[in-house]
Amino acid sequence: MALTDLFKKKKQEPKTVKKEEKKEEPKKEEKKEAQVPKKQRKITGESLKILKSPHVAEKATDLLDKNQYVFKVWPKANKQEVKKAVESIFNVRVLDVRMVNLPAKKRRIGRFLGSTQTIRKAIVKVAAGEKIEILPR
Repeated sequence: MALTDLFKKKKQEPKTVKKEEKKEEPKKEEKKEAQVPKKQRKITGESLKILKSPHVAEKATDLLDKNQYVFKVWPKANKQEVKKAVESIFNVRVLDVRMVNLPAKKRRIGRFLGSTQTIRKAIVKVAAGEKIEILPR
């Protein structure tokens, strides 16, 4: 019995000392890390896969006056993924995302039948005062 008591005491003493030391140091470090501003986000590979390209059309350019931008999107992407991708890539605050599925159209070249590709578009509304530079000048 005496041997087991010795082992128990040795295990208990270091644990209490370690807990006290760990509690004081990480709390200070966690507060410093939490204060990182939102503008310093990393662009992940997923964000670049979700957004294919900006959709440049007459209607899309008319929406720029309303702080709305149109992007061609990965077909299986949802609104939350598109919102995170736009915020991380362009460093803007997204208010609303609307999705549009454009069906494929049948095309005929001579005797050959085919179809165009289906397109999924996302219309992203950005907060007032923030802009996205889609086509650099």
